[in-house]
Amino acid sequence: MAAPPARARADYDYLIKLLLIGDSGVGKSCLLLRFSDGSFTTSFITTIGKMRGYIFFFRIDFKIRTIELDGKRIKLQIWDTAGQERFRTITTAYYRGAMGILLVYDVTDESSFNNIRNWIRNIEQHASDNVNKILVGNKADMDESKRAVPTSKGQALADEYGIKFFETSAKTNLNVEEVFFSIARDIKQRLADTDSKAEASTIKINQPDQAAGAGQLAQKSACCGS
Repeated sequence: MAAPPARARADYDYLIKLLLIGDSGVGKSCLLLRFSDGSFTTSFITTIGKMRGYIFFFRIDFKIRTIELDGKRIKLQIWDTAGQERFRTITTAYYRGAMGILLVYDVTDESSFNNIRNWIRNIEQHASDNVNKILVGNKADMDESKRAVPTSKGQALADEYGIKFFETSAKTNLNVEEVFFSIARDIKQRLADTDSKAEASTIKINQPDQAAGAGQLAQKSACCGS
């Protein structure tokens, strides 16, 4: 029986930190609440903070949910940076250690979609090189007359960056589970591949050279036979 991954604990096999980013008002907090608690609300409590004499409002929140994936227990720690979008120096701290990032825009707000490129640049500057990313067009339940970003446009942007794309609705629970499970599965596979490579390297280092061993054995036999 193979040994469990080094990061495994008694109650889970993998701990994965996810980060929700995107412009204010795109529904990041609603997506988090829908996935973690199965509920929907548009009202959230903010925290008052100060920075260099300025008073600003933001909310720092994270939720935990453990899911089953391919026979493994995955503990998801999902961080939401709602309200901090205007204070990029604050949000950069949350990129550290993030294993997966959900880039969220509002399908009824074209500017939030256009800003995805800026958010991706932030990821490239502050997150790890191998972080998994997924593009999410939220509020897909809205009437088509209010839609500003066609599905095809979202898919084209995702294809450009080589990442997956989903349209969601936190209100109706459209594709919310699918988004989080999809990125969690990709991260789990990446971690499993890393574990396998590390294990293979360890075996190779600790294993004696078989050819050399065979040569020594042959030499010893010849010596004993003389």
